[in-house]
Amino acid sequence: MEIILLERVEKLGAIGDVVTVKDGYARNFLLPNKKALRSNSANKKLFEANRAKIEADNAARRSDAEAAAGNVDGTQIILIRQSSNAGALYGSVAVRDIIEALQAQGITNVTKAMVVLERPIKTLGVFDVKVALHPEVAVTIKVNVARSPEEADLQSQGVDVMADLFEKDEAGFTEDYDPNAEPGDLAALTEEAPAEEEA
Repeated sequence: MEIILLERVEKLGAIGDVVTVKDGYARNFLLPNKKALRSNSANKKLFEANRAKIEADNAARRSDAEAAAGNVDGTQIILIRQSSNAGALYGSVAVRDIIEALQAQGITNVTKAMVVLERPIKTLGVFDVKVALHPEVAVTIKVNVARSPEEADLQSQGVDVMADLFEKDEAGFTEDYDPNAEPGDLAALTEEAPAEEEA
């Protein structure tokens, strides 16, 4: 289906571009959200007649988004979640969780549609998440997913908590080993044990 774009759409085009898209994408997303018009002679005339107003409205929304961008850009949110010992979350972090955390910090101008999360977050760590405040204004926030506030602090300083967990030094622990022992036998008492009892 041929459509006329009423705003910039990523990977499609800018305002006024006539592009061809799949029918379902146009019918289910672009047309209902007023991002485009069907491309026919009547709509082309209507668009050209209102082009200045459409572009002025877009510029006003873009300047509002740029003003809000300074408040949102670089924001770090901390989400405390339970996870396995390997760092895999029980469940995942979705867009709704990010929006709730932003609202808890007083950032209320970000909606679900603005958060661009390629896939749900399913592990511990610090992730960069894109927030598109306007089709032409995008900022990045940091999502810090940890098991406790202390781990979140370490992760924000650049420490890989899961790697540290597995690299803890196990030196100092040695197991008694008797190569002649039968399976199930206890290790023989060393001569040091009675000496300790005498002391």
